[in-house]
Amino acid sequence: MRREKLADIAEALLLQQDPLSVLSVLTALSSEFVFFQSATLLLPNDGFWQRDVTQETPEQDEFCTDGGRCTVPLNGTSRLQGELSFIRSRGGHFTPEELGFLRQVACIAGGVLSHICHNKTLLDESHQMRHQRDHFRILVDITNSVLSHLEMDALVQEVSREIHRFFGVQYIAMALSNSEKPADFRLWSAYYAPDSPVSRHQSTFPRAKSLTEHVLQRHEVVVLNLDDERCQQARDIFFDELRSHQLSTVCLLPLSFNSKPLGVLVLAYEQADFFHDNHLNLLQQIAARIGIAVDNADAYGQISRLKDTLKNENIWLNARIQNTDAEGDIIYQSAQMRSVLEQMRMVATSDSTVLILGETGTGKELIARAIHKMSYRHKGAMVKMNCAAVPSGLLESDLFGHEKGAFTGASTVHIGRFEMAEGGSLFLDEIGDMPLELQPKLLRVLQEREIERLGSNKVIPVDVRLIAATNRDLKQMSMDREFRSDLYYRLNVFPISIPPLRERPEDIPPLAKFFVQKIAHRMKRSIDNIPAQALRQLCQYPWPGNVRELENVIERAVILTRGSTLNLQMHELNVPVPSVSMKGNKIALTSPPENDENERQRIIQVLRETNCVVAGPRGAALRLGLKRTTLLSRMQRLGISVYDL
Repeated sequence: MRREKLADIAEALLLQQDPLSVLSVLTALSSEFVFFQSATLLLPNDGFWQRDVTQETPEQDEFCTDGGRCTVPLNGTSRLQGELSFIRSRGGHFTPEELGFLRQVACIAGGVLSHICHNKTLLDESHQMRHQRDHFRILVDITNSVLSHLEMDALVQEVSREIHRFFGVQYIAMALSNSEKPADFRLWSAYYAPDSPVSRHQSTFPRAKSLTEHVLQRHEVVVLNLDDERCQQARDIFFDELRSHQLSTVCLLPLSFNSKPLGVLVLAYEQADFFHDNHLNLLQQIAARIGIAVDNADAYGQISRLKDTLKNENIWLNARIQNTDAEGDIIYQSAQMRSVLEQMRMVATSDSTVLILGETGTGKELIARAIHKMSYRHKGAMVKMNCAAVPSGLLESDLFGHEKGAFTGASTVHIGRFEMAEGGSLFLDEIGDMPLELQPKLLRVLQEREIERLGSNKVIPVDVRLIAATNRDLKQMSMDREFRSDLYYRLNVFPISIPPLRERPEDIPPLAKFFVQKIAHRMKRSIDNIPAQALRQLCQYPWPGNVRELENVIERAVILTRGSTLNLQMHELNVPVPSVSMKGNKIALTSPPENDENERQRIIQVLRETNCVVAGPRGAALRLGLKRTTLLSRMQRLGISVYDL
């Protein structure tokens, strides 16, 4: 009976997580076998209980009894953990049999408490390591953010944004030395009011007798309440702003680099005791990194205030937008594409489902991305999924997600594309290849705005806009029972048809120029000219692969090019050139001038652009799409001499 009781006690004790619950188990279980009226658990160096100093019990004196009180030491696995006291005011002394039982109970409890104390130590160490890790992550994130900015305005905005993001500080300002007016500080400030846009200001204020100057010169951190006398007497302009926002405490941290004072970081918050030691230690490390960034930005500004991070992209960006009416990344000149973009603008402001129709390579994903960017969901994610690229057996799981154990190999919960796109848009490419058995589930999502993961009957509401695309005839497929007609009607709320490239040859020149600049930039080459003959050949080709095929042809031509003029030889690229251009699709790339004077002015302009070079890869003849002898003959006829230019 006693052995079974000890087993019950041991089983119950092993489930406990703290000393108080251990004592509760002992009180509840032990009192059924050994009569006592109260029990006390004393642990050394534990702040939860108040106790007298416990003297170590000699090894030979293992039990101390006094009347109806029995004190039993807790012998843990490594050292003395404390003692258990059992008290009764009636019933006399504890018998040897009872003492033996209590000794066994104490031995079990000692082992459990030793394990609990060890776990508590590990937990405390884990919390400390997690705290240090969080500090390190914040420090690394802020360092990477601020050191990536060389322009002072952008740097100050990044500093305020990062400090507010990590600490929730409501007022962030930087008072920096002013090289143009050494007697003044330049102040950049940002105030983050609840539920309001951030308020940013720039101003200057005198350095003389300011608290900012005191912090900068003495290189000391100052934390003050705004009702402090020093704040009341301070002449710093930002104190008036802090009072107007009803903030309570302000922290000033010096900024320096290589012992060079640069300025002061000013932080303010509404809670009086916000800037405690942990915050200050991390903020001082952040201020040291900001000092490096300020020094870099100041040096960069002295060299050139007119340069920015877009310098290396100016050439190809200008070429991209030249002679085009682009909407984002969409390059076009044709009326057909202008109509497509007008439809995009109309549907983007709504939340309707969009069906994009077009041949392979026409840019359906580009249109979908543009619709997403123009919609109110642009801050959310646009999740893409190609229905033809995912095996039919995995499509349902990938789209709707699955629970753990839903099928063999489902060892964890998987979040589907619909949940990933919450608050944004889901782009389903090649929707015509979706299996018939999965289409009713997609139809339900469109109708009910809710999904069920595979292996679960829990309904999950979703807020997602669906944009679908296909190169197949869904209407004919629905008539042939290859695609559900009800899903087709649901998808076909607002169809947008993208014309193939062969029907809009006027888009080929700007697209070709864009791809040349894009690919040349990626390959670190300089190609600034496409011969007119090459453009004419491109426009005569039917492009069954549409824009994607055009990009591939241009990429190969760039690889084959040596020099600054694109070397596009259609026969070398294995691209068949039709002998007769497409009917009704001729466009004037280098239309002949209406009269001799126009032609003369055009030739003179090209000669000046080529520094009067007639032949060769940089010559005027190549730019005009003429042979060298033909150009020389026309120059002679029109009275043009390179020596006169």
